[in-house]
Amino acid sequence: MKFCWLFLWCVSFVAARAQDDVTVTVAPQQSTSDSVRAQYIKPFPDHFFIWPVLKQRSLDFEMRNMEGDKKSLTYKSNKPYSIGVGAYLFELAVELTFAVPLNEESKRIYGESDARDLQLNVIGKRWGVDLYRQKYSGFYIDDPDVEMMPDQPYPQRADIETKNTGASVNYTFNHQKFSFRSAYNFADRQLRSAGSFVLFGGISWFSAAGDSAIINPVYAPDFGEAADIRKIKVTTLSVAPGYTYSLIYKGFYLNGALAIGPAHNWLYFETDNGDSKNDIKFNFSIAGRIGIGYNGDVFFGGLSFMNQGRNAKFDTIELSSSFATFKVLFGFRFREFGILKKRVVDLPKEFLK
Repeated sequence: MKFCWLFLWCVSFVAARAQDDVTVTVAPQQSTSDSVRAQYIKPFPDHFFIWPVLKQRSLDFEMRNMEGDKKSLTYKSNKPYSIGVGAYLFELAVELTFAVPLNEESKRIYGESDARDLQLNVIGKRWGVDLYRQKYSGFYIDDPDVEMMPDQPYPQRADIETKNTGASVNYTFNHQKFSFRSAYNFADRQLRSAGSFVLFGGISWFSAAGDSAIINPVYAPDFGEAADIRKIKVTTLSVAPGYTYSLIYKGFYLNGALAIGPAHNWLYFETDNGDSKNDIKFNFSIAGRIGIGYNGDVFFGGLSFMNQGRNAKFDTIELSSSFATFKVLFGFRFREFGILKKRVVDLPKEFLK
């Protein structure tokens, strides 16, 4: 019995100490009493799942001058793919992945990034909650006005660090006929094509900072007075209504979701000479998802892409930041047995026996 508690403790220990890429999803037990929902959605309350996974996350940002020729620079991390394994046990989904080492040529051209990702998802029939903490360091600069040769290194800034912490909530209105879980963590199976209006809301804290001005001196003439900004902090409160739809054909699915809405930004930035400024602005946020694959009673698999972006304007500069996840996985469902029939809420009592 103590093995179950030890398993969960190990997940928490790895998340706290390694933090390479850890995702935990808690899914409340489904009720099969609703006849309408049963025609559209099939839950698997008596199964556990196992799957290998390939994943890549990014936390990039763009600086754009809103005056003159609207010069822009994009700061990208050279985040490698992560590979690992996931399991759905005790109605708790856990993914542990570790970065695939970069080859030397990739490091030479794009530099080397260090990334820490920790994420917790709670997904129900109606509500979904996403808590996350990210820290990335080491970026290369992509200038859309400069064509790079295939073997030419990009300008690199190993000193720049970004942090992204936040919580988001989503609500599915047509939960009787539509399941978000069927396309993104496979806790359900969508049996018929259906869609739903959705509402996303959240609060986040994003920051980007360097040892010196974020905009390299060579680009200073294109950004004017904003070229000496060394640190930026943006707190965003957003609400975004949208729509999602899953097209189903013989177990194959295609899902898309898009939500756009207003955002309230609290801004802070520091310059190289120590000056600082606070400001408040209104802008917009966008959340998008797309998933495609196969979801059967025994086998499931697919690929998905999720992106959350926000814009913030201060003085003559617009900052656009995005948090994106690309994932490929395939797995199998097995009938629960023994201790695996327990739920996560039962584990403390099992441990105390």
